[in-house]
Formats: sequence, structure tokens, C-alpha cells
Amino acid sequence: MPTEVPAPRLVGNAEIIHHEGYDSGIVSPFVPAIRVVDNARLVFISGVTGAPVYHDHPHIPAVFDAVSDRIEDQVASAFEHLDLALRAAGCERSDVVNLIRFFTDVDADQDAVNKHQKEWFGGHIPTSTSVEVSRLATDPRLRLEIHVVAAASASA
Repeated sequence: MPTEVPAPRLVGNAEIIHHEGYDSGIVSPFVPAIRVVDNARLVFISGVTGAPVYHDHPHIPAVFDAVSDRIEDQVASAFEHLDLALRAAGCERSDVVNLIRFFTDVDADQDAVNKHQKEWFGGHIPTSTSVEVSRLATDPRLRLEIHVVAAASASA
């Protein structure tokens, strides 16, 4: 049953926005909107996967032989790579305002990714879009790629 729409809530450098139809009883891995506050700078992070961030182009297939084919391993590695990029940009997990997830098999992998993502964010919920693609450009064995936009404080 829809509940009263809460006022925008400041989290890090952004305000969490809800709208008509909000239901606090629904468990969701995303929020409908986030507004970045005036003193923040946007940080765009290239897509991360379970593969090494730094790898040759054109791709050398042997580099990806060590990447596990298990989604649980790939999502853990992708979020580790995301941590590295966020820290390097002066951001924290709570600064993530938008997350785009590219799956090669949503039905098989979404629940495992949602579980890891929920634990990784520790209560923070960014805006999010999930898309199924026929394959990822890095290597056909990869099952997930994550693209992120964060809101860094002006002093970062």
C-alpha cells in the first residue's frame, strides 16, 4: 500500500528523491531519483567487470583465462575494481548516484548480483538500470559489467 512520500534525504553529496506511489514496504535495489547537491562534482567511472581493469587492447584472450566463470566471483571482483576507482577519485560507496548493470543473462545472474550489491552498499541505494546484452566487449566469458556515476565532494 503506498505510503506518504518522504522528504528528500541527504546522503553524502546527494539527495534521495521519492515520488507518488512510494511504498516503504517494497524491497528494491534502486531509488527513482537522486539530486546531486551544489557543492559536489560528478565522477564517471568506466565499466568494470571481473577481469583486470588494466589489460591490453586489442584483447589477449589468455589474460582472461584466470577469470572465474562463476557470477559470484565475477561480481565480487567487479565491485573490488569499483572500490579502487571510487577511492582514486576521492569517493566512497555512498557517493554512487547511478549504477548501470549490463548482464549477459539476467535470469541466471540478477539475484546473485543484487545480493552482493546490497551487502556492498551497506544500506545505500543508488539509482539503477539493468540491461541484458548478447555479450560484453571485453571477453565473451564475462557475465557482468557495471558502469557508475558518483558525486564527489567539491574538495575531493
